[in-house]
Amino acid sequence: MIKKFLSLMVLLPALSILPGCETVTESVVKVAEALPDINLPPSSKEAPPENWVRATGYAPISLQPGATKQHKVLMAMRASKLRAYQELAGVVHGQYLFGTTTVQDMVLQNDQFKTAVSGIVRGARVVKTYPVQEDTYATILEVDMNQVQRAWVSK
Repeated sequence: MIKKFLSLMVLLPALSILPGCETVTESVVKVAEALPDINLPPSSKEAPPENWVRATGYAPISLQPGATKQHKVLMAMRASKLRAYQELAGVVHGQYLFGTTTVQDMVLQNDQFKTAVSGIVRGARVVKTYPVQEDTYATILEVDMNQVQRAWVSK
Protein backbone atom coordinates (compact mmCIF):
# COMPACT_ATOMS: atom_id res chain seq x y z
CA MET A 1 0.00 0.00 0.00
CA ILE A 2 2.80 2.37 0.87
CA LYS A 3 4.63 1.46 -2.35
CA LYS A 4 1.51 2.26 -4.40
CA PHE A 5 1.12 5.55 -2.55
CA LEU A 6 4.79 6.49 -3.12
CA SER A 7 4.68 5.55 -6.79
CA LEU A 8 1.45 7.57 -7.16
CA MET A 9 3.13 10.56 -5.49
CA VAL A 10 6.03 10.35 -7.95
CA LEU A 11 3.86 9.64 -10.99
CA LEU A 12 1.32 12.48 -10.53
CA PRO A 13 3.87 15.36 -10.49
CA ALA A 14 5.68 13.80 -13.44
CA LEU A 15 2.44 13.62 -15.43
CA SER A 16 1.59 17.22 -14.58
CA ILE A 17 4.99 18.41 -15.85
CA LEU A 18 4.81 16.63 -19.22
CA PRO A 19 2.01 18.72 -20.74
CA GLY A 20 3.98 21.86 -19.91
CA CYS A 21 7.02 20.53 -21.78
CA GLU A 22 4.84 19.65 -24.74
CA THR A 23 3.42 23.20 -24.85
CA VAL A 24 6.91 24.70 -24.83
CA THR A 25 8.02 22.33 -27.59
CA GLU A 26 4.95 23.15 -29.69
CA SER A 27 5.50 26.88 -29.18
CA VAL A 28 9.11 26.67 -30.32
CA VAL A 29 8.11 24.61 -33.35
CA LYS A 30 5.37 27.12 -34.26
CA VAL A 31 7.78 30.04 -33.96
CA ALA A 32 10.41 28.27 -36.04
CA GLU A 33 7.88 27.40 -38.74
CA ALA A 34 6.65 31.01 -38.84
CA LEU A 35 10.14 32.36 -39.60
CA PRO A 36 10.77 33.02 -43.30
CA ASP A 37 13.17 30.52 -44.84
CA ILE A 38 15.41 32.57 -47.10
CA ASN A 39 17.87 29.74 -47.66
CA LEU A 40 15.62 27.79 -50.02
CA PRO A 41 17.42 26.33 -53.01
CA PRO A 42 16.48 27.84 -56.39
CA SER A 43 14.84 24.56 -57.46
CA SER A 44 12.36 24.68 -54.58
CA LYS A 45 8.72 24.88 -55.59
CA GLU A 46 7.85 27.35 -52.81
CA ALA A 47 9.38 30.78 -53.30
CA PRO A 48 10.35 32.65 -50.14
CA PRO A 49 8.35 35.76 -49.33
CA GLU A 50 9.63 38.85 -51.03
CA ASN A 51 11.83 41.03 -48.87
CA TRP A 52 12.31 44.19 -50.91
CA VAL A 53 14.60 47.03 -49.90
CA ARG A 54 14.31 50.46 -51.52
CA ALA A 55 16.80 53.28 -51.80
CA THR A 56 16.45 56.76 -53.25
CA GLY A 57 19.20 58.82 -54.84
CA TYR A 58 19.01 62.57 -55.43
CA ALA A 59 21.07 64.85 -57.69
CA PRO A 60 20.91 68.61 -58.32
CA ILE A 61 20.29 69.54 -61.97
CA SER A 62 21.95 72.98 -62.04
CA LEU A 63 25.28 71.65 -60.71
CA GLN A 64 25.66 69.05 -63.46
CA PRO A 65 28.10 69.62 -66.33
CA GLY A 66 26.47 70.24 -69.69
CA ALA A 67 25.91 72.89 -72.31
CA THR A 68 22.11 72.73 -72.32
CA LYS A 69 19.38 72.26 -69.74
CA GLN A 70 18.42 68.92 -71.32
CA HIS A 71 21.98 67.63 -71.04
CA LYS A 72 22.12 68.67 -67.36
CA VAL A 73 18.84 66.85 -66.71
CA LEU A 74 20.22 63.67 -68.29
CA MET A 75 23.37 63.94 -66.18
CA ALA A 76 21.26 64.48 -63.03
CA MET A 77 19.19 61.41 -63.89
CA ARG A 78 22.37 59.36 -64.19
CA ALA A 79 23.87 60.80 -61.00
CA SER A 80 20.68 60.14 -59.01
CA LYS A 81 20.63 56.53 -60.21
CA LEU A 82 24.26 56.01 -59.19
CA ARG A 83 23.56 57.57 -55.80
CA ALA A 84 20.62 55.18 -55.32
CA TYR A 85 22.92 52.25 -56.15
CA GLN A 86 25.37 53.55 -53.55
CA GLU A 87 22.58 53.61 -50.97
CA LEU A 88 21.57 50.03 -51.86
CA ALA A 89 25.18 48.85 -51.57
CA GLY A 90 25.29 50.40 -48.11
CA VAL A 91 22.17 48.49 -47.10
CA VAL A 92 23.34 45.18 -48.58
CA HIS A 93 27.02 45.26 -47.61
CA GLY A 94 27.17 47.86 -44.83
CA GLN A 95 29.32 50.95 -44.59
CA TYR A 96 32.86 51.38 -43.39
CA LEU A 97 33.16 54.27 -40.92
CA PHE A 98 36.40 55.88 -39.81
CA GLY A 99 36.36 58.70 -37.30
CA THR A 100 38.83 60.83 -35.38
CA THR A 101 38.27 63.27 -32.55
CA THR A 102 40.91 65.56 -31.09
CA VAL A 103 40.50 67.08 -27.64
CA GLN A 104 43.04 69.51 -26.17
CA ASP A 105 42.73 71.01 -22.67
CA MET A 106 39.28 69.41 -22.41
CA VAL A 107 38.09 71.40 -25.45
CA LEU A 108 37.06 69.66 -28.65
CA GLN A 109 39.49 70.77 -31.34
CA ASN A 110 38.67 68.58 -34.30
CA ASP A 111 36.00 65.97 -35.05
CA GLN A 112 36.02 64.19 -38.41
CA PHE A 113 34.62 61.04 -39.91
CA LYS A 114 34.70 59.36 -43.29
CA THR A 115 32.50 56.68 -44.77
CA ALA A 116 32.99 54.28 -47.63
CA VAL A 117 30.74 51.80 -49.40
CA SER A 118 31.95 48.95 -51.56
CA GLY A 119 30.07 46.03 -53.01
CA ILE A 120 28.14 44.57 -55.89
CA VAL A 121 24.39 44.97 -56.17
CA ARG A 122 22.72 42.52 -58.54
CA GLY A 123 19.10 42.33 -59.50
CA ALA A 124 18.15 45.90 -58.59
CA ARG A 125 15.43 47.53 -60.62
CA VAL A 126 14.40 51.13 -61.17
CA VAL A 127 11.03 51.80 -59.57
CA LYS A 128 10.73 55.45 -60.53
CA THR A 129 12.83 58.33 -61.77
CA TYR A 130 11.34 61.81 -61.54
CA PRO A 131 12.10 65.51 -61.02
CA VAL A 132 11.69 66.90 -57.52
CA GLN A 133 10.77 70.59 -57.50
CA GLU A 134 12.69 72.53 -60.16
CA ASP A 135 16.35 71.68 -59.59
CA THR A 136 16.55 68.12 -58.26
CA TYR A 137 16.18 64.71 -59.83
CA ALA A 138 15.41 61.52 -57.89
CA THR A 139 15.63 57.82 -58.68
CA ILE A 140 14.15 55.01 -56.59
CA LEU A 141 15.71 51.55 -56.85
CA GLU A 142 14.66 48.34 -55.16
CA VAL A 143 16.20 44.90 -54.73
CA ASP A 144 14.87 41.62 -53.38
CA MET A 145 17.12 40.68 -50.44
CA ASN A 146 16.21 37.01 -50.90
CA GLN A 147 17.63 37.19 -54.43
CA VAL A 148 20.77 38.90 -53.11
CA GLN A 149 21.25 36.16 -50.53
CA ARG A 150 20.73 33.42 -53.13
CA ALA A 151 23.40 35.06 -55.31
CA TRP A 152 25.88 34.99 -52.41
CA VAL A 153 25.08 31.37 -51.52
CA SER A 154 25.44 30.16 -55.12
CA LYS A 155 28.99 31.55 -55.46
